[in-house]
Amino acid sequence: MRKIIVTIISGLLFYSTSVFAEVGVNIGVSGTMGIFGATGKETHSVDSGAAAGNTAEDTEIAAVGYGSVFLEKEFGMFAIGVDYVPTPLSTDSVETAKTDKRTENSDAATKGENKVQVDFEDLYTVYVSMKISENGYIRAGAVAVDVITNESLNTGATYGNTSLDGTVVGFGYNHDMDNGFFVRLEGNYMQFDGTSLTSGDNTVSLKNLDGATGSLSIGKSF
Repeated sequence: MRKIIVTIISGLLFYSTSVFAEVGVNIGVSGTMGIFGATGKETHSVDSGAAAGNTAEDTEIAAVGYGSVFLEKEFGMFAIGVDYVPTPLSTDSVETAKTDKRTENSDAATKGENKVQVDFEDLYTVYVSMKISENGYIRAGAVAVDVITNESLNTGATYGNTSLDGTVVGFGYNHDMDNGFFVRLEGNYMQFDGTSLTSGDNTVSLKNLDGATGSLSIGKSF
């Protein structure tokens, strides 16, 4: 259902602009840069032995950059809009070498290498903005993204895919130009809910994912 919605929205954005004439609609494109942080925990749970209950937790911070398209409908001092990122956001591949020793008194161990890489696809935001001055505005909304895991695990198992939901709040400055064009500068804080994925004896939990972004947008009003 989510992909159907964003496909319809994307089609509207590129439809003939004459359809939107005189109806208070804004369309445009944005370039965004930001810093995101995430804390994850991996738990290795087996029935017994030295490996039972082993956990590892780590926090990573990364810079991101992406482009998006947006569509808005104005209602006086308010506007309702949708912002969609058409290209995936990809993480670097993480490789770890692991030794699995099943019992405390055994010298037998299984060695292998695990590789994990993640793509964030179909990131979209549904938001409401409100003017607080002639050019300034605030906004708040809901965000959602599909998480596609690309892993090569020593056990041959897979984690599977999932989705994340969250919220966004921000503020911006809008400057209207001639012929209905406008330019915006905007800052946002985005926070996603946590999730867990299980593969065999391993469970990976995302405890938090949040970040701050800055955007430059250009668009046209109809």
